[in-house]
Amino acid sequence: MSRIGNKIIPIPTGVEVTVGAVNEIKVKGPKGELTRQFNETLGFEIEGTEITVTRPNEEKFTKMIHGTSRALLNNMIIGVSEGYTKELEIIGVGYRAAKQGTKLVLSAGYSHPVEFETPEGLTVEVPTQTSVVISGINKQVVGEFAANVRKVRPPEPYKGKGIRYKGEHVRRKEGKKAK
Repeated sequence: MSRIGNKIIPIPTGVEVTVGAVNEIKVKGPKGELTRQFNETLGFEIEGTEITVTRPNEEKFTKMIHGTSRALLNNMIIGVSEGYTKELEIIGVGYRAAKQGTKLVLSAGYSHPVEFETPEGLTVEVPTQTSVVISGINKQVVGEFAANVRKVRPPEPYKGKGIRYKGEHVRRKEGKKAK
């Protein structure tokens, strides 16, 4: 029995959910519109302001995809109504970020600046030189872009320098000891 898959998804006001042919679901809200194709064996029932995801049998694959599909649909609904944001902190002497047009430019201790083209549907803000705010309606795209930016210079355990998520705890190591 899938606990996540059996939970009912509430639809907030201002959000429209439509189930098309072969389980193509469109979610339209104040922040934008998302579309995703789900497995055709699952059933999506819209009753008023609630959606229920049902499965036809108890096979292992169907059980696995049941909870995943429910979570993905819930993320779509939250994305078009509230949106997702990831905040990054840049720590280190000379490490900084800047925005040039649609590009995010990072100076992270390399001999060259690292540039990222902002994907469609995301907004990247640089409030200060040491912080980056990534926001959008698609949770996967926001998280993937933030992970790629963090991958340029992940935080290291000795001095704590690098790019990290806001609020992320980096376990520090002691280093060499003098005798």
